[in-house]
Amino acid sequence: MSPIKILDERGFESALTELTLRDKDLNFIVETFGKPPFWRREPGFATLVQIILEQQVSLASARSAYQKLLKRLKTLTPRKFLTLDEQELKQIGFSRQKAHYCRELAKTIESGEFDFDDLQKADDRQAMERLMSLKGIGTWTAEVYLLMALKRADIFPRKDLALAIAVKRLKKSESLPTFDELHELSQRWKPYRAVAARLLWHFYLSTV
Repeated sequence: MSPIKILDERGFESALTELTLRDKDLNFIVETFGKPPFWRREPGFATLVQIILEQQVSLASARSAYQKLLKRLKTLTPRKFLTLDEQELKQIGFSRQKAHYCRELAKTIESGEFDFDDLQKADDRQAMERLMSLKGIGTWTAEVYLLMALKRADIFPRKDLALAIAVKRLKKSESLPTFDELHELSQRWKPYRAVAARLLWHFYLSTV
C-alpha cells in the first residue's frame, strides 16, 4: 500500500497507528496524554501571515497580534492588508521586519506573481522552493505551511524549538538536540514525519 502523501482525518489516524506501533516513545505520548489533535489551517494568505507572525516569538504573542489584525480588517486579504501603514501594523504587533515581509507578500499576490493554488499541485520540494523564493519565508515558515495548510504527511520542521524541547524531555536528555540531530532523528518516522511532529507538539504542550 502506497504511503499517504496528504493527510485527512482518516489518514491521520492510520499514520498515527503505524507510528505508535513502531516507536515506543511516540506510543508513550499517546498512552500518557492521548491522541494529538489533527491541527490544520486554511491554505492562503491569512495563514502565511499568521505563520510569519509566529517566527521566533511565543505562540501567545503571535496569536494576540493576529487577532488584533483580524479585528481591524474583518477579512484578511492581500488588498486589505496593504491599506495598513507601518505605524498601524506596529500598533497591531508587527515588527518592522515582519510588516515588510507581509507587505511584500501581499504585493506579490496582488500582482499575480504568486498563486497559492499552484502550491496545491506542487510536490513537497517544489512547494518549499516556491515559498522560500518569497522574501522573509525561510525553511521553518515554509515547512510549517506545508504541514499545517497543505496537510503534507512527510514534513518535519527541524528548526522548531518546541520540537527540540519535546525530544529533550521525551528522551530525558541533558541538552537540546541540534537541528541537524533533530532532522536525523526524524528520518525514522518517514513517511509520516508530520504526524510525529504533531505528536511531539502535543507532548510539549502537555508537559509545559
